[in-house]
Amino acid sequence: MKWMKRLMLLAGGLLVVAMIVMAFMPQPVRVDIEEAARGQLEVAVRDDGMTRLRERYVVSTPIAGRLQRIEFDVGDAVIGGETVLARMEPTSPDLLDPREVALTRARVKAAEGRLRRAETDVSRARAALDQAEVELERQKSLTRQGATTDAQLEEAQLMFRTRSEELKASQFAEEIAEYELEQEKAALLHVSRENPSELGSFEFELTSPITGRVLRVVQESSAVLQPGAPLLELGDPNDLEIVVDVLSADAVRIQPGQRVELVHWGGDTSLPGVVRLVEPSGFTKISPLGVEEQRVNVIIDFAEKPSTAAMLGDGYRVEARIIVWSGDDVLSVPTGALFRQGTDWAVFIVDEGVAKVRTVKVGQNNGLRAQILSGIEPGEKVILHPSDQITEGVQVVPR
Repeated sequence: MKWMKRLMLLAGGLLVVAMIVMAFMPQPVRVDIEEAARGQLEVAVRDDGMTRLRERYVVSTPIAGRLQRIEFDVGDAVIGGETVLARMEPTSPDLLDPREVALTRARVKAAEGRLRRAETDVSRARAALDQAEVELERQKSLTRQGATTDAQLEEAQLMFRTRSEELKASQFAEEIAEYELEQEKAALLHVSRENPSELGSFEFELTSPITGRVLRVVQESSAVLQPGAPLLELGDPNDLEIVVDVLSADAVRIQPGQRVELVHWGGDTSLPGVVRLVEPSGFTKISPLGVEEQRVNVIIDFAEKPSTAAMLGDGYRVEARIIVWSGDDVLSVPTGALFRQGTDWAVFIVDEGVAKVRTVKVGQNNGLRAQILSGIEPGEKVILHPSDQITEGVQVVPR
């Protein structure tokens, strides 16, 4: 019995000692762990933008006279060369004034010159488009033979799209020049009337220069107006582009031809786009926090003409993701695993349950994941958001 009591006392003492030792032993720290892995990585510039019409047309009065009330409303469709936008009753004194006659004839000559210049621009744009099409077909043939790069093919495709838009713009300018010449000739015809009594019943009609819709009615009520007074603003709502103002520090990384994703525009899917132009001059803008920022406008075209894009109109808000860098087989880790060690970047890796510091070299960073150029290998586990409890040699367990 004595030996039994001694053994029980000894066992109890050992148990107390063991509990004391375990209480003072360091416990493993619970951490979030993720493996370094290879995959696709994209670096994008994100900013808000809005849609706008590529071309706007302001219809103004070619002569002095009384404007009849305009019956068009915003959104009404017009047909180029057919729809009568407004009617004017010229004032007789101006039409019989020799000075007005001379000025009208001079405006006719100026309109003829603008038309000739527009025709020359169309011919030049059509020749440039033909050359771009030949170059695009040549690059496609070389790509099939493996004798060129994808970048050269994309550059040829961008040049073809750019030349196509330039031709379209020059054709619009030619139509406007023809319309202005017709107006000036019509005005010259009526200022040359010898019988003033015929002028009382004359109505000068202004027809639409383009096929599109009415964007704004500047002068709706009847009034006596001077030449050049704006009446309506017209445009084609299907000919849209996107303008995004970005920080100048981001603009230097953006180049024409880069891929764009348009998100948060109201639809369920993103719309593809392509950068057409980075404007060469910037401007100052006050941020919501009251800080002056230098911003630069980036002009984006729709890469395709999907049916969903027809839901967008002039001045609609979109969010653009401009892809400035991308890689398909990139070793990366979450940016939350990185921390500074002096002037270098470092991470904590987990080796057999123990945290160890590893210096790494970081490449591209999109804010969520960072490219690792050297320092760790694929499959190694890194600790996310390491706290002050994590140091070299500390035991850790996954949370």
